[in-house]
Amino acid sequence: MKVNSHNEWDKLKEIIVGNAESIAPLIFPTAVPVDAETREAAYTIARNAFPDWFLEEVAEDLEELVGVLEQFGAKVYRPVTRDIHRIYSTPHWSACGNNVYNMRDLHLVVGNTVIESPSHEKHRLYEATGLYEIWYEYFEDGFKWIAGPKPRLEGDYKTPFYEDGKRLTRLAENEIMFEAANTVKMGKDLLYLVSSSGNYLGAKWLQSVLGDEYTVHTTEEIYRSSHIDSTVLCLRPGLVLLNAFRVDESNCPKILDKWGKIYFNDILPFPEEAIAFQKNVRNKAHEELAAMGIESNLSDMSSEWIGMNVLSLDPDTVIVDKRQTSLIRTLEKHKLTVVPISFRHSYFMGGIHCSTLDTVRESKLERYFD
Repeated sequence: MKVNSHNEWDKLKEIIVGNAESIAPLIFPTAVPVDAETREAAYTIARNAFPDWFLEEVAEDLEELVGVLEQFGAKVYRPVTRDIHRIYSTPHWSACGNNVYNMRDLHLVVGNTVIESPSHEKHRLYEATGLYEIWYEYFEDGFKWIAGPKPRLEGDYKTPFYEDGKRLTRLAENEIMFEAANTVKMGKDLLYLVSSSGNYLGAKWLQSVLGDEYTVHTTEEIYRSSHIDSTVLCLRPGLVLLNAFRVDESNCPKILDKWGKIYFNDILPFPEEAIAFQKNVRNKAHEELAAMGIESNLSDMSSEWIGMNVLSLDPDTVIVDKRQTSLIRTLEKHKLTVVPISFRHSYFMGGIHCSTLDTVRESKLERYFD
């Protein structure tokens, strides 16, 4: 089939699901080659933060997701992960990749166009190559394949600030930086979140490559941390699921004024075992690496709101983390069929929507707003 996906809800036909292999992204202090002893010590610490039992459970949950998708009739692709952890250098810095798990983060499928987004994260420079074999298979039938200009990521391109007691970053506006998961697709309209993972220049570039047939709407009022897909989730034309902790009537994007809104805030708190794993394993590994002068993201967790990170199979069916019983009941009250699955480690790896990328839906290009 040809690449074809215009929104987040039409009947799913083909999709990419990420892989479980993982290591902490490592950012080395300079572009000078790292000696073998330091490199191996850093790799060992990073690997220990992802023990075998953890990765086995992540893989089991992904296989359950694949089974649900295939049972629904969707064709599933998986990325290639070889060499993702090798150190690479630019003239300004060195890094190694993390994983090829979060399919949604770096790829935006708009109709028959695949857009590889220019991430602000140094460790993601080559992550998109894990999907190249899939794209070349699609390329036999033809599609438009675009990659945003790679940012240099020099100097102070991130400015720290605090919001609600949380340390966030604001991206500079001197070069194009954004991750695809900052966008929600709604036919001819896209909602783009300006945040610590996407700047205004990114939205401007996206509008320029999509052309006049599309409108990119920006918002920064609802949320300033990162991706939008645990905050605004369009379930079908005229119905949107909103994170009520971040969105209310005063800051809801105007484009959604006439849509029905499900304001939801009863999310499951962090499980105790997740907090313990973060404290006893990930934080300690982060501190060890920091003492070596090596940056990692091991001190970070997704928020509890990753539980809202759902995937629509069609306008009436949605896949949800089975732990989120309140969310399941809420969606069922709105006449949606919910398929619950296990997704135990989304707080560290990413949610259901994050780990997938729909490439083909039974949809056509429409405008859903006046």
